[in-house]
Amino acid sequence: MKIPEGYNTVMPYLIVKDAAAFKAFMIEVFNAKEKVEIMRESSDVIMHAEITIGDSTIMYANSTENFKTENAGMFIWVKDADITFKKAMNLGASSVMPLSNQKYGRTCGIQDPFGNTWWVTSPIR
Repeated sequence: MKIPEGYNTVMPYLIVKDAAAFKAFMIEVFNAKEKVEIMRESSDVIMHAEITIGDSTIMYANSTENFKTENAGMFIWVKDADITFKKAMNLGASSVMPLSNQKYGRTCGIQDPFGNTWWVTSPIR
């Protein structure tokens, strides 16, 4: 099996209420890069889009009458969990688990404004 370059064997595919706002949140909080964006015909609704964070791809789209919101819980390594947590809170996320030091790193849990939960962790320095 040959997977196209830049894609992973398993990738999240999120259906969110406001895909454009989701993209803006991902760029600001996680330094995501826009990869693909396809709009529905005669519309400003995102039919399919992709962003990358590091070497991972996340696919997403606007929810519609036929495609209801589908949220997920995801783990993400970041350079600095404290900075990422603060950015997320400033952009409307809520805390699921406060920042703490664990054996595996500095970690916290946030729920983004779109209903997804992110387990944010910085490696031990």
